[in-house]
Amino acid sequence: MFHWLRHLGRRIKAHAVRFHIRGKYDAAQTSHENRRHWAGADLLSADAAASPQVRRILRARSRYEVANNGYARGMVTTLANYVVGTGPRLQMLTSMPEANRAVEREFARWARAVGLPRKLWTMRVSQAESGEVFSALSTNPKIDSAVQLDLRLIEADRVATPMSMRDDNRLVDGIVFDAYGNPEAYVVTRRHPGDPGPFGPTGSGAYDVLPADSMIHLFRGERPGQSRGVPEVTSSLSLFAMLRRYTLAVLSAAEQAALPSGVIYTDAPADHEAANVEPMDQVEMDRGTWLTMPFGWKIGQVRAEQPATAYNQFKHEVINEIARPLNMPFNIAAGNSAGYNYASGRLDHQAFFKAIRIDQAHIASVVLEPIFRGWLDEAVLIEGLLPQSARTIEFRDEAVGALQWFWDGFEHVDPAKEANAQATRLSSNTTTLAAEYAKAGLDWENELRQRAKEVALMKELGLVTEQVTPAQTDNTTTSNAREAGTQRDAAASAA
Repeated sequence: MFHWLRHLGRRIKAHAVRFHIRGKYDAAQTSHENRRHWAGADLLSADAAASPQVRRILRARSRYEVANNGYARGMVTTLANYVVGTGPRLQMLTSMPEANRAVEREFARWARAVGLPRKLWTMRVSQAESGEVFSALSTNPKIDSAVQLDLRLIEADRVATPMSMRDDNRLVDGIVFDAYGNPEAYVVTRRHPGDPGPFGPTGSGAYDVLPADSMIHLFRGERPGQSRGVPEVTSSLSLFAMLRRYTLAVLSAAEQAALPSGVIYTDAPADHEAANVEPMDQVEMDRGTWLTMPFGWKIGQVRAEQPATAYNQFKHEVINEIARPLNMPFNIAAGNSAGYNYASGRLDHQAFFKAIRIDQAHIASVVLEPIFRGWLDEAVLIEGLLPQSARTIEFRDEAVGALQWFWDGFEHVDPAKEANAQATRLSSNTTTLAAEYAKAGLDWENELRQRAKEVALMKELGLVTEQVTPAQTDNTTTSNAREAGTQRDAAASAA
């Protein structure tokens, strides 16, 4: 029996060798052509690849480009303008209408007092420029509000592991994690490492350990296990530098060609007149003058061949690639919509607006909800600020999951077409007023209450309050006209 099993095993082994699979991936092969291209590929973890030294270099170069490159500055600020706009508005959806309106009103007052929209705008710029940003919830007695909660922004450079804590295995570049991978505390230096001054207990080496429930960390994690963020324009940094170098080279060549510059040469043998001239010697010439050259000598002026015909195409392609990591279409990145029509503009903007909504939802979850919880915890302790119904445990428990944030809506290229489409959706019951107002960044309850006040006042003053129905779209008009023409042709044929 064992002999039979051994024989069967040899047959199976021989069969496997005979039918050995030799499939492979071309991208996994290393050849002479692609060896240098893949030389930088590694198998490092997310935190090892984005080590403190690497992120420090990326932050410095990203900030340099944003500060000196007009396109980089425009893209980053435009992105923050779209995401944050004039700031989010809170809407409470609990079963207590009076408490909802009071909380919305008082939170809006506090947000204006602390400058919440501007701080959110700065946080979004820092996320794109530095990869991440921190903020601490702290008390500020100088705030002109009953709730003295404040949002203190902290740049990424200040959250780092000090020398005295390097042996703590729970620390990942200034963040203390518990056994389950949750942030437990943050180590924040009291001064920025780039500030001038001494390094020591009272200098940039001093630090505080802040609990995680008082800190907000905004970044985009793209890999599992990633603890710190890298600049969102990292993959475009080399393209930014390339674009600037090419633009400067084109400008230098055009300026050189525009000046009265050239090369003086002669066809005479080297042992005649040319022997008396020093090679590479420079001769100054005045602008706007005619020159006479000695017999046998000629002057060849530098030809103005810049900018090249491919200059605009090169810039278009580079800017288009630069804007891809930010999900930004070319016309917004370049600030130029030449060549766009309504359809192409809408199509290109759909992916960008989708990314904006995802970004807003992320900020609402990571930044706004912790801020609201901290604000509500202090607001309920202030006598007379909120009605009694808003200070109950039932309201606080319900409020955590019964709130939403309204952001600025997106303006459309053709408002008339959008109005017609909106009227069609409402008449066919495929949408609601709440959904349509939300697209515009408005609270439908507040807008309807305001509209009711306007209609009542117009009736009181004897003004017309008739509703205007949107006109038919061009497609509908054309279709109706085509149908009428077909009917006339049919009637004429019958006659």
